[in-house]
Amino acid sequence: MQKLNPLDLYDVRSMLSEEEVMVQDTVARFVDDEVLPIIGECFEHGRFPAELVPQIAAMGLLGSSLEGYGCAGLNGVAYGLICQELERGDSGLRSFVSVQSSLVMYPIYSYGSEEQKERWLPAMASGEAIGCFGLTEPHGGSDPANMKTTARRDGDDWVINGAKMWITNGTIADVAVVWAMTEDGVRGFLVEKGTPGFEAPEIEHKFSLRASITSSLFFDNVRIPAANMLPDIKGLKGPLSCLTQARYGITWGGIGAAQACLAEVLDYTETREMFGRPLNHNQAVQLRLADMGRRITAAQMLSLQLGRLKDAGRLHPTQVSVAKWNNIRMAIDIARDCRDLLGGAGISVEYGAIRHALNLESVITYEGTESVHQLVVGKELTGVNAF
Repeated sequence: MQKLNPLDLYDVRSMLSEEEVMVQDTVARFVDDEVLPIIGECFEHGRFPAELVPQIAAMGLLGSSLEGYGCAGLNGVAYGLICQELERGDSGLRSFVSVQSSLVMYPIYSYGSEEQKERWLPAMASGEAIGCFGLTEPHGGSDPANMKTTARRDGDDWVINGAKMWITNGTIADVAVVWAMTEDGVRGFLVEKGTPGFEAPEIEHKFSLRASITSSLFFDNVRIPAANMLPDIKGLKGPLSCLTQARYGITWGGIGAAQACLAEVLDYTETREMFGRPLNHNQAVQLRLADMGRRITAAQMLSLQLGRLKDAGRLHPTQVSVAKWNNIRMAIDIARDCRDLLGGAGISVEYGAIRHALNLESVITYEGTESVHQLVVGKELTGVNAF
């Protein structure tokens, strides 16, 4: 009987199309060859590996599921596999691609004018322009309806005041998709780097996502032309639809992080001897490893089915919440347990488990905390809004 792949016990790979396999293999080689050799140093020193962006763009990973405008036009499962392999490298790198693709390119593609699409999407697909997404605010992120950032009409312009917090890519972004409260409800605006009154300082001294750029956005009477408003969306449906796209990719990303930790600890426990025998000869260790394999398998099946529903046009936001909640809880638990099995070595940058565990502390919080996703599912089950 053929031996199972310990990182793919249900042979999910056999359920993929040729194109999906090709995409996964291409990104996996990139992660193995270009990301893993440098990512520990990047995390240790708090450096975003900007030198990798041209290669990421050249592979078609930016806006990969969009059609036209220089984008690859891949399906949802292929995008998920991109996120899985990138996060196998590091959550920060996957976050960069998620924000560029799902939170910036997607709203411009879905809700922007043709002029906005022509200006930004080809440049963003090629990596020549970087974007960020401004929704979360300093006073809280789980209640976007309580938005304090405002935009008021002044002749042919809009004037924006307020602040956003915990913004991936903010400091290096050429354009920010900013959501602000207007007299007509929440609207989205494109604010370009260098606009007077707009600042995007980097947030430093982080213990998580250290290989990613996280910023604040400040708007002090920032004046932009009316043509910079996204014309085809109004209300919270706009930013929430973007979050659904990004959360979908995150469900796959957690699988990659967990697989990286399990692969590392399988090798370690095979060679590390304690009390005269390898660690993996102990029942207690095998029970823990088996549980990791079970939980990764369940997460793989969730995300694959989610991707098939997405590609069939039948995706429901609550289904994304189920997978985001399950898969990131799975990933952070496995990363922490792998760190423990590595013993003292587990706190070293030479091993990835502590880096993944620290990154996942952010991933389990952003794009909807675990509690928020539980309440989304609870509302679906009961019909009662308990927020």
